[in-house]
This record gives sequence, C-alpha cells and structure tokens, in this order.
Amino acid sequence: MTTRTQLSFPRQYARTQRFTLGAPRSFTVAPDGSRVIFIRSASGTDRAGRLWVLDLEDGGGRPAERLAADPDVLLGGVGEELSAGERARRERSREGTAGIVGYAVDRAAELAAFALSGRLFTAELRAGTARELPARGPVIDPRPSPDGRHIAYAAGGALRIMGAEGDGDRALAEPDGAHITYGIAEFIAAEEMGRAGGFWWSPESDRLLVARVDESEVRRWWISDSAHPEREPQELAYPAAGTPNADVRLFLVTLAGERTEVSWDRSRYPYLARVHWSDAGAPLLLVQARDQRTQRYLAVDTATGATRTVHVDEDPVWLDLFPGVPAWAPDGRLVRIADEGGARVLAVADRALTGAGLQLRAVLDIGENDVLVSAAAGEEADAPEIGEIHVYRVNELGVERISEGPGVHSAARSGPVTVLASSRTDSSGATVQILRDGKQIAVVGSHAERPVLTARPRLREAGVRRIPCAVLLPSDYQESDGPLPVLMDPYAGPHGQRVYASQNAHLTSQWFADQGFAVVVADGRGSPGRSPGWEKEVKDNFPLTLDDQIDALHALASSFPLDLGRVGIRGWSYGGYLAALAVLRRPDVFHAGIAGAPVTDFRLYDTHYTERYLGDPRERPEVYAMNSLVTENGLTAPENPSRPLMIIHGLADDNVVMAHSLRLSSALLAAGREHEVLPLSGVTHMTPQEQVAENLLRVQVGFLRRVLMA
Repeated sequence: MTTRTQLSFPRQYARTQRFTLGAPRSFTVAPDGSRVIFIRSASGTDRAGRLWVLDLEDGGGRPAERLAADPDVLLGGVGEELSAGERARRERSREGTAGIVGYAVDRAAELAAFALSGRLFTAELRAGTARELPARGPVIDPRPSPDGRHIAYAAGGALRIMGAEGDGDRALAEPDGAHITYGIAEFIAAEEMGRAGGFWWSPESDRLLVARVDESEVRRWWISDSAHPEREPQELAYPAAGTPNADVRLFLVTLAGERTEVSWDRSRYPYLARVHWSDAGAPLLLVQARDQRTQRYLAVDTATGATRTVHVDEDPVWLDLFPGVPAWAPDGRLVRIADEGGARVLAVADRALTGAGLQLRAVLDIGENDVLVSAAAGEEADAPEIGEIHVYRVNELGVERISEGPGVHSAARSGPVTVLASSRTDSSGATVQILRDGKQIAVVGSHAERPVLTARPRLREAGVRRIPCAVLLPSDYQESDGPLPVLMDPYAGPHGQRVYASQNAHLTSQWFADQGFAVVVADGRGSPGRSPGWEKEVKDNFPLTLDDQIDALHALASSFPLDLGRVGIRGWSYGGYLAALAVLRRPDVFHAGIAGAPVTDFRLYDTHYTERYLGDPRERPEVYAMNSLVTENGLTAPENPSRPLMIIHGLADDNVVMAHSLRLSSALLAAGREHEVLPLSGVTHMTPQEQVAENLLRVQVGFLRRVLMA
C-alpha cells in the first residue's frame, strides 16, 4: 500500500479534498453549555462526514467525544444516491464531501435531523441513538421544530412535516404549478445571497415561514456533456443578467396547512435576502431592490401577514449582505452590519459600536450583553494585519479581541461556551478550542492529514495602494539561483480573498513555487479589504482589478527575485477571467495564462452577482462590452503579440456554463489568437473528482514549463 509520505502533493491534495477531510466543522453549542455537536469524517481521506457530540462534562468530569450518527451504519454500507435537488444544493454551497454534510437541531440541541441518500434520519443527541424516519423522499434540508416535536423537510417541490417519532407525514404546501416549489432556496439565493434555506420555524413551533418559488418566467438553459451523447441534457432555470428572476413569495403556514401571505412591495424589492425569526421579536425580513442600492428591514405581523419598515439602507454603489444579520438582540433592538463613515461597522439600533479600526465580516452570536463578530483590521488599525481575521466581543463598553496570535479565526457560541477555530501560517490545518468563560476546557481533535509540503508565504503590502500580497518561493531557493519565472495566482474578484494568514490557504501556490516559480498572490481592489470604498472601486470596471495585479507585481520585483520577462498567470472562475484578460489586454506584462472556468461574457452570468457590479445590460450595454472578453473591446489589438492561453472548463458546470469558454475560443480563433482548450467531462464548477483534481495541477505545471521555461 502507498504510504502518505510517498504521495505527491497533487495526489494528496486531491485525496484529502484540499485537506478538509477529517477536520471538524459545522459546530453547534447546546444552550445549556453541556455539549458541542459537530461533523467530522473518520480520517483525512474518508469523504463521509459523521455526526459527533463532545460532552463537556461526562461522569468523570472530563470532556469526552462520542459518535452520534455514522452514515455507514445507517445506510448499511450501501453507497449514497443523491437526488438532482441535493446535488444542486451541494454545488451551490461548494460541498464536495459525502455522508452527513449538514444537520439542524432543535432549540435544546437534543434532536438533530439530517438527510442521507435522500432519506430522513434523526439522532437523539443525549441518548446517542440514530434512526431513519419514514419520510417521502428524496428529502432535502430537514429541520426539527424548536420544541423537538416535529420535523419539516422539502421533497418533490413540497414542504412536508411529520412527528419526530415518524408519525403523521403530510404536505403543508404543495406545488401549484409545473415550475413552482416550496421550502427551497432559488438559484441566486443559494449561489449569491448566502441564503441556503427556504423555510423557517416559529419560536413557538406552531407555524413556519415558507418561501414559494415560481421559476416559470426564468429562462431555460440546457447543460449537456458531449462525452455522453446518450444522456439527456440537464434543464436549468438560469436567471442571466438582464433576464427575469424567479418570483419569490413568502407565506405563514400553520401546522394544519392554513396559510397567510406575507406582503411587501415585491415589484420594488424582489430579492428576499434574509429571514430571521426568534423569541426577541416579530419575524424579520431583509428585502433588496434589484439594483441592490436600497434594502428594507421588515417586521411581519403574524396575524395578517402585513409588514412594517424597521430600517432602510441606501447606497449609491451597492449594498452587501452579511452572515448572521439582520437579527434582533434579546432586548428587541435591531442588529445589522452597515457601511458608515467609510467603515464596515456593527450597528445595534441606531448606534455604531465599532469604527474604522475594524472591518466587520459576520455576526457569529448575539448574547444578552454582547455581540460576537468576526472582523479584519481596517484602515485605521494600529498595525497592518495582512490576511488576518479575528473574533471580537462587542458591546456598548467597547471591543475585546477573543482570538490570539496571527491567523484566521472563527467561532460558534452559546452562553458561556465558545468554540474557537484557528489556522495560522506556522502550522498546517486548524486547532479547535472549547472555551468556557474565556478559559480553555477542551480541544476538538482533527483527523486531517498533514501536507507533504510546508507553505512559506511572505505576507506583504505592495505598491502605493498597499495591496495585500503573499509571495512564495521554492522551498530550496538560494539567492545564487537568481531571478525566477513568475506565476501570478489570484482570484482578485469581488468578495474573493486569497491572501490569508494561514498555511493551508497557500499550499497549492507553494507547490507551484516548488516547481521553479516565484508565485505571487495579490488581493487588489474589489476583494475584501480595508474599507467598503476599496471593494466598491470596481463598480462598472472589472479590468481595474488587473491594474492592481500589475502594480503589485512591479512593486514586489524590487524585493523578490522576480523575472519580469517570464510572467504567467492562472486562476479559476473570476480568476480565470482575470488570467484571460491579462494575456489579451496586457501581453506586454503577461507572457502566458491559464483560465479555468472563466466568466468571459457577463451577459451569461447571473443577475444578483452581475447586476450588482455592472448594472442591467439592457440599460448599459456599453459597460458589458467594456468588461467582456468576447467583444471587440475585449480582444487585444492586432498589432499586439499573441500569448499562449490554456482554457479549462467543466462540461457540467451550471454556474459558469461552458458557453463562456466556447465563445472565447471562437473569438480568439477569429482573431487568429493562439490558445488551447481543455474540456473536462462530467466536471462542474467544482472539481471534487480525485483524478481530475490531481491531474489538473500537473497539466497546468506542464503548460507553464513549456511556455515560460523552454
């Protein structure tokens, strides 16, 4: 048998799902502080997630782990069979693992519900028993009621409910049309808004808010795999920029099936971005205008379905959405994240509790006396913390940092117990501590494999704009080796960050460096940075992100051994767009590019993402032409030199569809531009297939060596 130490990095990277397998995740803290629930697979190469409970005080007074649900046992050793709906959910959440990939619990965290192979299972978290309930499948997104007496789930376009003992399975809302579903998030909510769910329990467990999605007017696309002509194409309702979205309504539905529609001005605010329902107040909605420059916070009257406006946000550029908000504080005040005074701040009621020293990322928990948040250092921070994200306690008295040491930190909390996960540049993987009242009482073990290489990112700010960068040189580099060919390795698009103070974040870049390159990762304007203004400068102008890559490259050349006569660039998704843009528009700087699943024509990308940055293509076609790679403006002038370009794309991609690469290839051929296309049969926007993920790295290195080192 091949041992771990004999594995190459590409094989290990693929087998371990980027070293995520075996690592604990998806933490829930019981409100009484007695236990922590989480998912973890059995080893660093086991794809099947298991449900675990960490009892913080067992009979001997010491924390102890126990297995709450094992998919191998529950399925009798039979492999999973995923429905089309479940595959789509996992694609939207970029979930490439198997087994238990998600779960939901009741208010006391005593009952967990989850789906396996389209079947419904529950786990009694105190007793340690798990069983299947006789649900009508394929089951999607099962969730217990807060009192633990019922389970609601989506199946066949309907929202269904049954008793927690498996009795009384019935439909609460059934499809009333061919393209109508209840209880499932529409494409752009799951892909772009960060809203994965389509129904929400009341705190009293006596009713639910249920989203009704009508995709009748959404344009149909057909995704086929030319390598398998015997298979029918997949029908996809895809709301491309400038085309109709799904019509989303919201209903209050009782356990008897009686329904009341929730009313708001859906013509002006068609996007249902967030739903929050807690003991602290009426159901709270966040609805957005289609141009995302205005959004309203609405409280719902549960007797009539009428709504009243609690707060309004407006921004001349766009408004962002954030995890964990809006929500009510226990005392009924509105908690939100807002862009105020050039900073991204935590606001409670009408008061900002943080300033320009922090840039808020998410609200993690709202307690009786404070709010737990994650944030990065802002423009007014005392010292640069490149790539660091920390956890803070915030209240009217001030801000206290909970996480310690350079790194990327996240947390989950309930009451006095906090789960703090931390990754750093000086070690691989993440450590997970359990804190009670700020003191460590336990550590959650990880089974993730240790990488066969060690990433050594040098974190810097480059150029006059202080662009956050990571530079990686070959592990055995000596100064006498001289300048190295350069590989720019960005994402560099809106909301995308690559420069983290974390070793695992740079493993692939280090592997490319060890093949003989100086690798530069740069997060320019548009990526999460030091202020909202930094992110919003890309409005209408995506090529500006290329300018920042060039500025960072030239600034770093004075400090690192960069051979500016041999510069390549690689990227995926927006990074793929940027790589193609680089060799087409700036062949004087970039000598080769690898464009993976590139967005080449933004008229083919979805509404919520694209219109936020570029507006409506029906009203502003010139903006789309300027940002496109397949128009006259997108291709280099004939007198500019042609640079080698490799285009890689999955034929089954339903996010950035294959048409993007095909249109680019046709335009390049018509212009006489050198390029090559690598189609990937059966591959979506993700590449979870082990052999594909491994060999993609090798193919890219082979291309770069051929064109930059020959």
